Amino acid sequence: MDLAEAALLLAAGLAAGTVNAVAGGGSLITFPALLAIGLPPVAANVTNSVAVAPGYGAAVAGSWMDLPRGRLLVSLVPTAVVAALVGASLLLVTPARAFEMVVPFLVLAATAMLAFQDPLRRLVGHPRDLAPRRRAVTVQVVVALAALYGGYFGAAVGVLLVAGLALVLDATLARVSAIKNLLSALVGLTTVLVFSFAGPVNWAGVALIAPATLIGGYAGARLVRRLPPVVLKTVIVVFGTLIGGYLLWRAFA
Repeated sequence: MDLAEAALLLAAGLAAGTVNAVAGGGSLITFPALLAIGLPPVAANVTNSVAVAPGYGAAVAGSWMDLPRGRLLVSLVPTAVVAALVGASLLLVTPARAFEMVVPFLVLAATAMLAFQDPLRRLVGHPRDLAPRRRAVTVQVVVALAALYGGYFGAAVGVLLVAGLALVLDATLARVSAIKNLLSALVGLTTVLVFSFAGPVNWAGVALIAPATLIGGYAGARLVRRLPPVVLKTVIVVFGTLIGGYLLWRAFA
């Protein structure tokens, strides 16, 4: 790896950490960067998952004040970990092509859910009007599906989490983003454990990207607290649309 490639990975890691904390989808910055330095796709995907995980931890630290405490959040931890474990295991034992064909539609659907959150709430009911049991089950399903996806592919898992959680939780977008950061960190930690032992990780790439995502993740989480809800929502929708469009082009190119 030469100096230019190292500089590319450092810049990509910084940008990815910031984007992940604000909207999710930062992996679509680091993943192409790893491909650009010559890693094969599977190795780039695995290395990317390990490298960006520390940035999620920094985002949790930056959004800690907005993180709600309670039994619901505690109950989501095992759901996120188990689903991410299943997703990461599937990546190692199954061909990725079929899933990659579905990924862009998942991201675009999640983005549309967030963009049209208010009409959807009028259709399915506002979170405060949902029965507690129904809301709890729905949140678990949302987190399980997003974590499964995150363990398998990872890119834009934050967009999926924000869109699903914002639809079923009666909370500000900043608080939803804080929950997203924690769950993304758990998914990231799970993939690190799986891929470190069983995946083709390029540790030189990880050593360059991971510290940069720490800085970017903390800075991005602090930025979220200062953005008005409308601006934050717009940023996430724009990022989600761009990410979904990129994945769609990549899947069918």
